[in-house]
Amino acid sequence: MGTLPTLTTARLVLRPFSPGDAPSVRELAGAYEVAAYTLSMPHPYPEGAAEAWIAGHDAAWEEGREGTWAITCRPEGNLMGAISLRQNAQHRHAEIGYWITVPQWNKGFMTEAAQAVVDFGFAEMGLMRIYATHCARNPASGRVMQKIGMSREGVLRQHVLRWGVPQDLVYYGILREEWQRARETR
Repeated sequence: MGTLPTLTTARLVLRPFSPGDAPSVRELAGAYEVAAYTLSMPHPYPEGAAEAWIAGHDAAWEEGREGTWAITCRPEGNLMGAISLRQNAQHRHAEIGYWITVPQWNKGFMTEAAQAVVDFGFAEMGLMRIYATHCARNPASGRVMQKIGMSREGVLRQHVLRWGVPQDLVYYGILREEWQRARETR
């Protein structure tokens, strides 16, 4: 598949992570507020975990499993978060997942990044469907999904445990044809 491409938007550059990003990942993703709204983010963030996570990105992309981008602000290049597209090539669908640092919440950055990744998934990867989930107690993530054209598809009640507490997962999805129609009106 080659190298993970860099995606640009009006305010952001989505680029591959580099080993030098590890200290920032550990600090930003390790914030309790960020970890609390994700399903797998460790807290506290252990030494070496960011390096190991970043080291696996190239192989995951090359094998067609997952693309993970660093969300950076233009023009400064400051790391603000991460966004990934986990692909199931057999079924031509993918799951989008993301996190963004607390000071950047409610500024539209995640919607901008997610739209760029959805556009890439449909236009460049030939996906038929992209979906996402969020914990019901994090409605802001659901609003991002709605803003990028996803439809709410259902709730899996007490589907996962996060730090020992049952969590409902809300599912959203968008089909290629829905994306194409929405793109014509943008």
